[in-house]
Amino acid sequence: MIPSLFKVKHRTEEINKTFTLHLIPQGDIAATPFRPGQFNMLYSFGGGEVPISHSGPPDESGAWIHTIRSVGPVTQGLERLREGDMVGVRGPFGYGWPMEAANGLDLVIIAGGLGLAPLRPAIYSYLSGNTMIRSLRLFYGARKPSEVLYQMELKNWSKRFPIQVTVDYADEDWDEHVGVVTNLLSDATFNPQSSLAFICGPEVMMRFTLQELLKQGFERSSLYLSMERNMKCATGHCGHCQWGSEFICKNGPVFEYGRIEKWFQIREL
Repeated sequence: MIPSLFKVKHRTEEINKTFTLHLIPQGDIAATPFRPGQFNMLYSFGGGEVPISHSGPPDESGAWIHTIRSVGPVTQGLERLREGDMVGVRGPFGYGWPMEAANGLDLVIIAGGLGLAPLRPAIYSYLSGNTMIRSLRLFYGARKPSEVLYQMELKNWSKRFPIQVTVDYADEDWDEHVGVVTNLLSDATFNPQSSLAFICGPEVMMRFTLQELLKQGFERSSLYLSMERNMKCATGHCGHCQWGSEFICKNGPVFEYGRIEKWFQIREL
């Protein structure tokens, strides 16, 4: 429950109000390995704590990487950090993406907006060759071209595996797909019996994505999604993130859809 001290080694401006911090531990603390999909609690001194998913390579030695959107007092405090500043860190916490379950299968990654950040470590894991995943496909949707995250990486990744990007609202320079990400899925061909899907984004996006994949023959046990709730302690003690019979911090944030379908279908729970 006591944060460790980390220093901001590097800071990257991604898109409007969204930035990435590379954090290195101070003293005898080490940036231990994490599983793709896990999160840390980042402490803004004088502001409080906020849960932020890992967005860097799982095997990155010496640094933890987090992509953060400035939306409230704590993340606004983190936004003011610059190289050399200190931040408190607790973690890693939770269950991540089941990379081992994807061994020998085709992995389908579907992301919306900032939801690409918690999925990026899974992509790094695939690219590193540390998994036995047979193939990877990425479907990514953003509101508009200026809000497409990791644009240079998307270009580089597209040389390694198929990527389709769509935006809700295009400008005159946009020459890719326009529309919601589920439109990409309805036009795609899958082999559900040999595929696993990882999904992260706004809940309304995930809801329609699940409907489309189920319609295409995916089993509920082949669908995994990352959930967000108001996590405070990250250890399942405070109850802030209780969701039905589950605690997002302790039992998630990544869940098999069949396990949480009952709760997921209750709007605004």
